[in-house]
Amino acid sequence: MAATWISDAADDRLADYRDLTDVALRRVIEPEGGLYIAESAKVLARALAAGHRPRSVLVQEKWLPDAEALLDDEAVPVYVVTAEIAQSLTGYAVHRGVLASMHRPALPAVADVLAGARLVVVLDDIVDHTNVGAIFRAAAGLGADGVLIGPRCADPLYRRSVRVSMGTVFQVPWTRLPEWGQAREALHGAGFELAALALTDDAVSLDEFRRRRPERVALMLGAEGDGLSRTALEAADTVVTIPMSGGVDSLNVAAASAVALWELRRR
Repeated sequence: MAATWISDAADDRLADYRDLTDVALRRVIEPEGGLYIAESAKVLARALAAGHRPRSVLVQEKWLPDAEALLDDEAVPVYVVTAEIAQSLTGYAVHRGVLASMHRPALPAVADVLAGARLVVVLDDIVDHTNVGAIFRAAAGLGADGVLIGPRCADPLYRRSVRVSMGTVFQVPWTRLPEWGQAREALHGAGFELAALALTDDAVSLDEFRRRRPERVALMLGAEGDGLSRTALEAADTVVTIPMSGGVDSLNVAAASAVALWELRRR
C-alpha cells in the first residue's frame, strides 16, 4: 500500500473529498463523477466485499493501520492527513477514521433486480438520505430481495445514506425506476402486486393484506412529508395502512418500512 502524507487541503489529489457537507454540490458531482464516498473502515470493508473498487483513501495517521488491513492493492493511493486538514477539506470533524473515494458501479436493469424476487421495496420521492439508508438496512435485515428507487429519490450511495445503512446498500440489489407509467408496467410484467403504504379511506390493514399476501409484492413508500405522490397511488393495486393507536396516525417512513417488511417477510 502506497501511503502519501499531504499537508495542504488545497492539494488537487484530495479533490474527491472536498466539501462533503455540501449536499447540493455532492448530489451533482458524485454521480456525474462516477464516485461515492465510503466513510469508516467498516463501511469500506463492506464495499470491498461487494466488489467495489476504491479510487483513493483518505486517512489520519492513527487510523493508517485500519486502512492497511483492508487494502492489498498497491495501485490505490492512500493519502494521510492531520485531523485539521481533514476537517478543512471535508467541512466536518472526521472521527470515523477512514474515508474512501469509490468507483460508482453501474446500476443493473430493473428486470435484473426483479428476477427471482418475491418482495421488493419501492421508494417514491424520498429525499432524506438518513431515511433512505435506514430503509436499506431494514430491507437487508428483514428479507427484502431488492429496492427500487424513483427518479427523484435521494442517492443511496450518498455518504450519509451509506453510513446509516451500515453498508447494506452494497448487499441489497437496487436500481432506479423510470416514471410511474413505465415503472408500473415493469412491475406488473414481472408479476408483482403494488402495495402502497398510505392513509386513504379505502386502505386495508396490514394484518388483512398479510393474510392474503400475494406471491410477489412491491411495497411502495412515499416521501417524508406528503407521503406517496398522486401518480404513485394511482399506480398501486392496493393501499395498505399500519393499524395505529394512541392518537398517532403514522410512523416515520423508515420505521414504517421495518414494520411492513416484518409482516410481509417470507413464511
